[in-house]
Amino acid sequence: MKKILFIALLGCMQYAFAQEKLTPEKLWQIQRVAAIGMSKDKQHIIYSVSTPDVAANKNNRKKYKVSISGGPAIELANNEELTINDRVSPDGKFILYSDEVKINKVAGKELYPDLPKSDAYVYSSLNYRHWDTWEDGSYNHVFVAPYASGKSLEGKDIMPNEPYDAPTKPFGGDEDFIWHPDSKHIIYVAKKKYGTDYAVSTNTDLYQYNIETGFTLNLTEGNKGYDLAPQYNQNGVLAWMQMKRDGFEADKQDLIILVNDKFPVNLTAHRDEIHVEGFKWSEDGRSLFFWAPINGTLQLFQVNNPGLTKMLPVIKQLTSGDFDITGIVAQNGNRLVLSRTDMNTAAELYTLNLENNQMAQLTHVNDSFYSNIAKCKTERRWAPTTDGKKMLVWVIYPPDFDANKKYPTLLYCQGGPQSPLTQFYSFRWNFQLMASQGYIIVAPNRRGMPGHGTQWNESISKDHGGQVMNDYLSAIDAVSKEPFVDKNRLGCVGASYGGYSVFMLAGIHNNRFKTFISHDGIFDTKSMYGTTEELWFVNFDYGGAYWDKNPAAQKTYGVQNPINHVAKWNTPIMIVQGGMDFRVPIEQGLQAFQAAQLRGIKSKLLYLTGEHLWVSTAQNGLVWQREFFKWLKETL
Repeated sequence: MKKILFIALLGCMQYAFAQEKLTPEKLWQIQRVAAIGMSKDKQHIIYSVSTPDVAANKNNRKKYKVSISGGPAIELANNEELTINDRVSPDGKFILYSDEVKINKVAGKELYPDLPKSDAYVYSSLNYRHWDTWEDGSYNHVFVAPYASGKSLEGKDIMPNEPYDAPTKPFGGDEDFIWHPDSKHIIYVAKKKYGTDYAVSTNTDLYQYNIETGFTLNLTEGNKGYDLAPQYNQNGVLAWMQMKRDGFEADKQDLIILVNDKFPVNLTAHRDEIHVEGFKWSEDGRSLFFWAPINGTLQLFQVNNPGLTKMLPVIKQLTSGDFDITGIVAQNGNRLVLSRTDMNTAAELYTLNLENNQMAQLTHVNDSFYSNIAKCKTERRWAPTTDGKKMLVWVIYPPDFDANKKYPTLLYCQGGPQSPLTQFYSFRWNFQLMASQGYIIVAPNRRGMPGHGTQWNESISKDHGGQVMNDYLSAIDAVSKEPFVDKNRLGCVGASYGGYSVFMLAGIHNNRFKTFISHDGIFDTKSMYGTTEELWFVNFDYGGAYWDKNPAAQKTYGVQNPINHVAKWNTPIMIVQGGMDFRVPIEQGLQAFQAAQLRGIKSKLLYLTGEHLWVSTAQNGLVWQREFFKWLKETL
């Protein structure tokens, strides 16, 4: 018996020692799983696997199918079409597609054909650039074409001569245009505003186009905020996601249904903490599944479809745990197929048994990889804030954590500013990777994050550098009370609004931190207002323009402007800037680096010429990660 016990113990020890810590190089070996949909026979799930090829600086993509009841995956030919083509009308007579259409001439060689080598552009209104692309006078349009025997004829532009995008830019896709069940109408999403009006508004609408008459009807004209992601159920009831206020990109996002093609019903308005991220109709059309942030995770919910009754819609939470539900793929009877992540695991597909809410892993793309990688413990904590509230804080520990040792600790500042901080898995801001290099990570659900009620979410607006900064400091101060935190080795890192937070904290941290890393952060709110492209954000969240005299705007451009605190900078800082980031343009990072250098502060600039707010390519990603950890080793 003792011998058996010894052998078992030895095996466990060997397994423990065999596990390796995650490194940047290993991170780029992880394959990325993305669901495509359910097969036509409803027996299989079709999905893709993208494998990074660092040497070629690209991803190689393959398609697979797996039985919805589980089993081995089968590779498919990339041209195999096994899912139902929802671009084809329900009656099979027409097909939808999108294409770019040239509407306006803005290039010098277009305006002056006798100057073909000109590289000039002429603009007379705003929205001359967006996200990472300069406006060239072309717009996404929806087309409909006759379809028979697997072939389509010449398509018709359903938005002729309109200077608007459908799908919407920069991230809209096929979900932005769908068929009505009657095969006579097309529903599409567009923001039919132009130039400066476009740049200051979030008012997208759902439009209904009649393919027989050519008539277009605005279905959501009465709503002034976002209207997104239309879906019909089998009974012809339309559902979509909606925000109410124009210009507020982080308003509470609710789930709406249109009853009898006339009466909109808000299914989630009565739940203050619910902010819908995405949804899917149930097979029977009697309810909708959706996922939403709740207390630091993304979970799956179900809401019934009460129609026009006076009954309050009933919302049920179907999943719970320290993981994120990141998408709904399909339903087959009592099985729902979902995408799921956590801080130690990239996305895989799971099934949820709707009878008992039990989850089972369906794809196992990265199982063998993770079997050799040490996991990091993630822990929920509640920290008191300076205004008497409690704040959820994620703490992530190194895989070999020993409470008797002291560890350098990083405060992570989430971007957004109103995006949730949950059990996400990033290929850049990867908590497992950071912790595996020997750092404790403190990631607070500070003011501004959904999933904690609308007041908590909205209180960041017009106060970017106020209470939120206190929240950050409260979080790091609370965790720093632990004996295993080395208070002399605290760092602060973040991107976008998180980058702004780093710049702001660099001037007000009172010597708490020993080093900073800011990626595409806002350094000067005035020049940010003058160069960013989605002006609705700064107009709402900043309180207006820098020339406005209202108290909110003056606070934004005054005491809450990081550039005004540079005189108190005294800590090494690394600055990362994407050359194609038009949301937080390049002058932000360059100004910050120049200020640090001229003040004699140890500093580094990582300039990524072809990247936008994110780092999308493998080799740039590795440069980013290597420089990130090199800087921390030098300064922390």
